[in-house]
Amino acid sequence: YHRIAARRGSNRAAVAVAHSILTIVYHILKRKQPYIELGPNYYEEKRRNMVIRQSLKKLESLGLKVTVETVAS
Repeated sequence: YHRIAARRGSNRAAVAVAHSILTIVYHILKRKQPYIELGPNYYEEKRRNMVIRQSLKKLESLGLKVTVETVAS
């Protein structure tokens, strides 16, 4: 909501969120499957992994060999 509201305004953000909810409900009812919550950090983690993959691909295209290790925080 907040990302859309910052760009498009509060009313459009509310409509966009309502549309997302209705789409989810439609698919749940159509497929007769339970709703599965993805979690609060799903999209942040997905974006992080995408950035890592793209960065590795770019470095490898430049002729570099890269190994990735996570740093304990």
